[in-house]
Order: sequence, then C-alpha cells, then structure tokens
Amino acid sequence: MGATLSLGALLAAQLSGSSAWSGMAATMSTLGAALVAVPLARLAQRRGRSRSLATGSLIAGSGAVLAITSVAIDVFPLLLLALMLLGAGSATNLQARFAATDLASTTYRARDLSIVVWSTTIGAVLGPNLFGPGEVVGKALGLPPLTGAFAFSLIATVGAAVVYTVGLRPDPLLTALAAREVDPAHGTRRGGLALVRTNPQARYSVAVIALSHATMVALMSMAPVHLRDHGATLTLVGLTISLHVAGMYALSPVFGWLADRLGRMPVILLGQALLLASLTIFWLAGESQTAMTVGLILLGLGWSASVVAGSALIAEAVDVHDRAALQGFSDLAMNGAGALGGALAGLILSAIGYSGLGLVTMALAVVIVVWSIVRGATARPIVR
Repeated sequence: MGATLSLGALLAAQLSGSSAWSGMAATMSTLGAALVAVPLARLAQRRGRSRSLATGSLIAGSGAVLAITSVAIDVFPLLLLALMLLGAGSATNLQARFAATDLASTTYRARDLSIVVWSTTIGAVLGPNLFGPGEVVGKALGLPPLTGAFAFSLIATVGAAVVYTVGLRPDPLLTALAAREVDPAHGTRRGGLALVRTNPQARYSVAVIALSHATMVALMSMAPVHLRDHGATLTLVGLTISLHVAGMYALSPVFGWLADRLGRMPVILLGQALLLASLTIFWLAGESQTAMTVGLILLGLGWSASVVAGSALIAEAVDVHDRAALQGFSDLAMNGAGALGGALAGLILSAIGYSGLGLVTMALAVVIVVWSIVRGATARPIVR
C-alpha cells in the first residue's frame, strides 16, 4: 500500500499535468478506506471475517489493475477512482487487527491485536524498495512507466485474499457469534453510530483512536515539506520518515503486552504523554533536524500505544453481536479524522509554521487526557 500510494502521487502529477494534484493520491486512498470500512464490517457480521477481508483485498486488487489501465490510456479521473479502490486495502488491513480479537481471551487480547499491527512493519520496510524491481518487472511485462509496482500490489492483494479464505478456518467472528446467544434484552443489532451515542466506553475508545490518528497524520504529512524547507536532503527526509514508521509499528507488541498487564487506560495515557512530548519538541525546537527526528519517533510511539490500547477497548465495549459494527465505525472515524487532520495541517503550516502546528495539535491530546481523567483510572472495561 505504501509503495503504490507514493507512486500514485507521481502519476497524479503526470496525468493531470500539475504537481498540485499529487496530494489527491493520499486523499482518494483515505476516502476509499473510509467508504468501505462500514460495508466491510457489515459483511463480516453477516458472512464472517474471512469473506469480508478477502473481499476488501480483491477490491484493492481491482484498483491496482485500474491504475495501470488509467496510465495506459492517459485518463486522470480513472486514476483517482483506482486510488480510491486501492484504499480498500488500507481498510482491510485495519480490520484485520480486529480479527485477532474475536476469539482472544481478555488476558491476551491486546497482545494478539498488536502482533497483527506489528506485521505492518514488514510491509512498511519492503514497500519503498519495490520501486526499482517494479520498473524492471513492468518493463518486462510491457506496462507503462511507474506502474510496475502495481503489479506487485495485485499479486499481494490476491495472495492476501487467498490467505484470508484458506487461513481463517474456522471463521473467528462466526465462531464467536455461534458461541454466544443473543441477549433477549439486547434487541436488534445496532449500527456503529448508535452504539457510540449510547455506550460511553465505545464513544471514548473511538475518540482516542480518531484524535490520536489525526494528530499523527497532521504532523507526519507536513514533516517532509518542513524538513526540505530547512535544507534536509531527500536521503535524510526518507530516513526520518522511516524511523517514524518504525515507531508506529515496531514496538506495538510491547504496548499490547503493557495493555494486558497494566490495563488499557494507563497505556492510552502513556500514548498521549508520548504525543505531547513530541508536540512539545516540534513547538520548541522544530527548526532542528535532530529534534525533528526525535519528535517524529515519539509521535509514532504515541500513536502506536494509543491505537493498540484503544482498539482493545473497542473490542471489549460491546457484545460480540455488535462488535463488527462498532469496529467499522471506528475505522471510518479514524480515516475521516486523518483526512481532516492532513487537510487542515497544510493551512496551519502556511499560517503559523510547523512549530505552531505542534502547539495547535496539543489540544487534541489534551482532550483525551482530560477525558481519561474524568472517566477515572479505575474504570473497568465491559468484557464480552
């Protein structure tokens, strides 16, 4: 996903004839992820995780085919549609982490979820290295320039669909649903929005993930621009972002283990403390390349702790019969908040600089900290 998103930005500028359209690659991918999050969750509730995750992967695969086609026939709107379909891959990857919680015990739920999150590290490292091999493969297959990596995306998404279809047997969500009778007092199944309105723990968990993601995207998306404006080489920019991505995923099992041992709330507060530390560095020393590197690593770590612990809380907030609906709504809110954070970050950066951006986004972390204190450090999750 990371490789094709970067190439999508280059192709958007190429097909549109203006670099101003390059940002549409991330926008359309995020929009696509948001649009399919709830439908995939509903499909999981009806037909199981295996069917839902395989469907999401195949939708992303069709996006890869369409991206190659759009370049071959030089149609920019078709590329935007392709990037939107590719966004389904991101939504599928997000929902895969919840599949690890369907049959997990309370004692190890956060750990199991965090292992799936950690696996993203492998793709994040390999993805950027597919540009060169992609061009070689693309040339051998007669594909248009810059589209070879999309062939890898097609292979990966079809391969993932096969793994979901063959490997998730018995289906974890269907097994969990069959093991629990519907509570007569529960009534009909509710949608994610209804659950957030009526369930304080669901509302809090969704807010933690959405606001933490918005904070991360806002600062991360503007970091390359800020570093380049202050004389950083492309190599240094790439290294800095790689360290940030490592912070996001590499230590997620550690945060999962801590969430199981210490509780979800302490790890969420740890995540917010790390975010606030990174934002303080950006605010006070955002002109320093060394400080930027340290700040971006802390930003990734804070995101990881918050999302892992928050996702575990979501899995425990409602009965298993409502779990997929809430998880789908959470991913919708997460992607929507990230898109909004990235869009507003550019305006804030232009107005008051990167230091000002760090100061402004502190408000999001403060909201979560205050909310956590109000809920109380001894609040017990509703384990279903």
